Amino acid sequence: MPATLPSDADLRRQVRFSSADGRIWLAGQRMVLMHAASLGTLRREMVQALGMAGTRRLLLRAGYASGERDAALARRLRASEDIFSMFAVGPQLHMLEGAVQVTPELLQLDVGEGRFHGIFRWDHSWEVESHLRDFGPQKDPVCWMLLGYASGYTSAFMGRPVLYKEVACVGSGHAHCRIEGWPVADWPDGEGELLARDYDSDALPPSEGTPAVAAWFSRMPADDAPETPVDALGPMIGRSPGFTAATTLLRKAADTQVTVLLTGETGTGKERFARALHALGPRAAKPFVAVNCAALPGDLVESELFGTEKGAYTGADAARAGRFERAHGGTLFLDELGELPLPAQAKLLRVLQDGQVERLGSSQPRQVDVRLVAATHVDLLEAVRAGRFREDLYYRINVYPIRIPPLRERRQDIEAFAQHLLQRFASQHDKHVNGFTDEALLALREYAWPGNVREMENLIERGVILADVGQPLQAQHLFAQHARLTDSAGAHTLEASGRLRSAQAKPAGGALLEQVLGQGLGLQQMERGLIEEAVTRSKGNLAAAARLLGLTRAQLSYRLSKIRES
Repeated sequence: MPATLPSDADLRRQVRFSSADGRIWLAGQRMVLMHAASLGTLRREMVQALGMAGTRRLLLRAGYASGERDAALARRLRASEDIFSMFAVGPQLHMLEGAVQVTPELLQLDVGEGRFHGIFRWDHSWEVESHLRDFGPQKDPVCWMLLGYASGYTSAFMGRPVLYKEVACVGSGHAHCRIEGWPVADWPDGEGELLARDYDSDALPPSEGTPAVAAWFSRMPADDAPETPVDALGPMIGRSPGFTAATTLLRKAADTQVTVLLTGETGTGKERFARALHALGPRAAKPFVAVNCAALPGDLVESELFGTEKGAYTGADAARAGRFERAHGGTLFLDELGELPLPAQAKLLRVLQDGQVERLGSSQPRQVDVRLVAATHVDLLEAVRAGRFREDLYYRINVYPIRIPPLRERRQDIEAFAQHLLQRFASQHDKHVNGFTDEALLALREYAWPGNVREMENLIERGVILADVGQPLQAQHLFAQHARLTDSAGAHTLEASGRLRSAQAKPAGGALLEQVLGQGLGLQQMERGLIEEAVTRSKGNLAAAARLLGLTRAQLSYRLSKIRES
């Protein structure tokens, strides 16, 4: 890597300060601007609670996670650049984030071959300043979070474990901090395996603080939240109040034979609740039969539900059992019950009362033992008033109603559910997607979800297909018309000087200005080059050159004379 890092103008354009809603963004990831002193206080109290060794390991892992997230930006932001400029994203972001000044001294990397060797000098480490202030000079290096960041970034960038060691530290009396990194397997004398133990999350190392912390954790109250229902598709996801209330009612009904009516908007997962109810109860080993009443043609509803004898109507060449008979001993789920025709409603009421069905074309009743679960997204009581639903059936069905809340009332569950769907569809399409950006998660939480869970499934699957391999799923992958949240009113971008500029007030040719400033051109040098280029293009015609520059001929002549005198 050259001694001088490339311009960071492209990285600064990824930083947005959104004063209107109190958020700071870095390429879709939410950031927090904190006092270094407050981080120092946290560090000091962690040392007091966990000891030096315990705190070091926790901060190493925290830094590692931060570096991994920044590595996801490198290939996306500088996809057309050379490998060294691409890798420089990490050191430059580390500086842009205010952590430390980075100077590369040696960088040898070959991603294809998996080879890496890097040496970097650090100056102005926030961790050194904080540690020296609170604990004084140390025998061992103290840039723990910064070291974890470098290891996490490089490991993610290289696609294999690469760990750094701080070989010099200002906190230990050296003039500069310096780190050296190798792939774990390439460290001399097997030192890589020793370094890797610091990132093992199994347990904290023994230290003077550990027993006290263990005792403190033992006094914490256990999580007494009820266990989430589990069916053949796995655990149901959610801990929001509305979801918890619904699952609590579900568990109470599971061991009974009561008819359950699931209500809620379309797409809320009513069939999933019905399957969970079946899985939790004593009928779990018996059939679960689902019927969508709205999908059945009106003239076939009765034959589908109650069965048909041979010759009952034209085309009935053989006797066929209906859904009630197929669900014998188990559970029958009638989805969209409000769409059932009135004649079929009358027969359904009789089955519920007598436990018997009569096939079409037969007068012989058949005994069935079925646990009925019904679902609807319409207001059945309103349908009763309108004459579309039988009142007696309504009161027979509405014994134990459970309302499934819409997704917009389950904001606390959205992120966990989205992560679950991401894993599912990434596995289904055999594609590695590195989670969500914070901006994408915010968009998911703020969306109204008219289609509820079913709509989220569709959006996440589409997002997995659109996202780049190994990169996080972004808001625009989910919502095609998504306007960047950070471009809203009150947003500011970061200039090269470190000052903020209103995103709405960005001048024309902003990208060109960023490039000019990034190259370090002075105002006089830029003016001279612009004037000379205009004169050259106009073939020495000063009037024409002046028009190109938006000047009068006299103004251009004055500026030319000043240039030639200098």
